[in-house]
Amino acid sequence: MRHVAVLDPIHPDGIARLQAAPGLMLDHPGAPAGATLAERLREVEALIVRGTRVDQALLDMAPRLRMVCRHGVGYDLVDVPGCTARNVAVMITPEANAASVAEHALMLMLAVARQVVPVDAGVRAGHWRVQGQSRAFELGGRRVLLLGFGRIGTRVARLCAAFGMQVSVHDPFLPAGTIRGAGYVVEKDLVPALGRADIVSLHLPASDATRGMVDAAFLAAMKPGAVLINTARGTLVDEDALAAALSAGHLGGAGLDVLRVEPMAEPPPLLASPNLVVTPHVAASTAEGLQRMAWDAAGNVLDFLAGRPDPDAVVNREVLRAP
Repeated sequence: MRHVAVLDPIHPDGIARLQAAPGLMLDHPGAPAGATLAERLREVEALIVRGTRVDQALLDMAPRLRMVCRHGVGYDLVDVPGCTARNVAVMITPEANAASVAEHALMLMLAVARQVVPVDAGVRAGHWRVQGQSRAFELGGRRVLLLGFGRIGTRVARLCAAFGMQVSVHDPFLPAGTIRGAGYVVEKDLVPALGRADIVSLHLPASDATRGMVDAAFLAAMKPGAVLINTARGTLVDEDALAAALSAGHLGGAGLDVLRVEPMAEPPPLLASPNLVVTPHVAASTAEGLQRMAWDAAGNVLDFLAGRPDPDAVVNREVLRAP
């Protein structure tokens, strides 16, 4: 029997896919309780996590572990170097949540542009004519700059184009020029591109290179009145600098699905900023997105144990070449 553990609640379709596979012993949140985590992990070869941190302490509890699958695309909570040193593959569900996150990015753009939050609050307070509602603007004709042009960024570009927006892209993996057939402009120099964009949307992974990249200098380079959207990772943004740019009126607004510290120990000062829309890291959490992530995570486990892992889903591909 191959032992598999799912440490966090996932969509039932993912559990059912694993339960239907022959030769698997499955431990999941709906299973009978009683054993300690160390006891549960002792024989586990494959692990699916959603919010559980996979650190050295957990790896030490799982001496037979061969792969970890992150339910989603971010793997901040997984000690990838530690897994690699143990020859443990780290996998993600690359395509599963892209459509959901892309739509959420557009929703944040629209919510900020149309002043949805303050207008809604005004109506609920009994005011039909709400102060500031005339600051709303259309997305059509505006220039959006996408930082990152991967699975999510490409979808956001298509949605923005459908709204009649001018799409610019900054991604080190793309050559300068215009993307053939789409009309998107690839910007190689970030600072002047920031000065031309009405909306800047972040679609980059968390890394040493991106941590705190949206700092005071970045925000000062943005066009006055521009909007910042972040559905990527909270660590990309210096929240104090963003709060200052919003309070000073240099930025016209911001829409965030992520914060630097998650979950919040206490509300950060940034939340007092004007014209800010915040959601609690739920961009991927649509009914469809959750089902696809669970289904694909289960599929990653089955494919890996069968000796046919999808290389595009493996973060540390060097382990696939290990003897």
